[in-house]
Amino acid sequence: MIEFKNIHKSFEDVHAVDDVSLRIEEGELFGFIGPDGAGKTTLFRMLNSLLIPDEGQINLFGLDPVKEYKKVRQIIGYMPGKFSLYYDLSIEENLQFFATVFGTTIEENYHLIEDIYKQIEPFKKRPAGKLSGGMKQKLALSCALIHKPRLLLLDEPTTGVDAVSRREFWEMLQKLKEKGITIVVSTPYMDEAGLCDRVALMQNGKIHAVAPPSEIVSQFSDPLYTIKVKNNYKSLQALRQWEFCENVYPFGETLHYLDKRNNVSADVIEAYLSSQQLTFDKVEMIQPDIEDCFIALTHNVG
Repeated sequence: MIEFKNIHKSFEDVHAVDDVSLRIEEGELFGFIGPDGAGKTTLFRMLNSLLIPDEGQINLFGLDPVKEYKKVRQIIGYMPGKFSLYYDLSIEENLQFFATVFGTTIEENYHLIEDIYKQIEPFKKRPAGKLSGGMKQKLALSCALIHKPRLLLLDEPTTGVDAVSRREFWEMLQKLKEKGITIVVSTPYMDEAGLCDRVALMQNGKIHAVAPPSEIVSQFSDPLYTIKVKNNYKSLQALRQWEFCENVYPFGETLHYLDKRNNVSADVIEAYLSSQQLTFDKVEMIQPDIEDCFIALTHNVG
């Protein structure tokens, strides 16, 4: 069990983490979801004993990361957001180095990394600095696992890698979860939220919701419309000026729109767009996803 109690952390006038309290159960795949600057990395560094909270307490499987940091570091596998292995060492040498640091061998815990390491083993003599983003990711994960940690702490592990490598990475995490490892991951990608057992939606240092992704989506009760228009910016400004607009925001190549009236039809929205001489293809009601829920939560709080 991991528990945060009223955690605060500031850097001068910036409240990076603002009164965070939550509990993560052993064996969970738990995600912190939010944009850059939300406070995810600061929270991870306090959990990993690299930063000390200004206020509050952290309980990590009965250990205090401030007072018992040496023990904490033995049970955590940490993969920071920026690739931090040794560029001049080969894949094999990096893995051997981290195994030695933790007083173990590659052979002792090879079963934990076998599925991952086999994908990069043909290049084991290649320097880490010459690896692709996806290969660096797999090497970093192997090094984080080599000492058989109780908790795997991953700070935005898929940032900057291609879509295929992202999907493969999450498949690997699901397999590691099945082996009993507790996994805590942060990501700015909302589509990855649905792959977690539970998520915490975080922005500006605060937690806005903690629940399974499906539960967060089910709590979104307002009608949501997608609008495909010719000029997104002009249409966005026009809709924001409409007295009935609750919220409107870009979503890929379309706009997502929420109306203050619960029973408004797509025809009414289309009529308004036409009155503003805006060209559009269609307006239709859709089901929200986790990104819509996050935007709605932070919009309401703001």
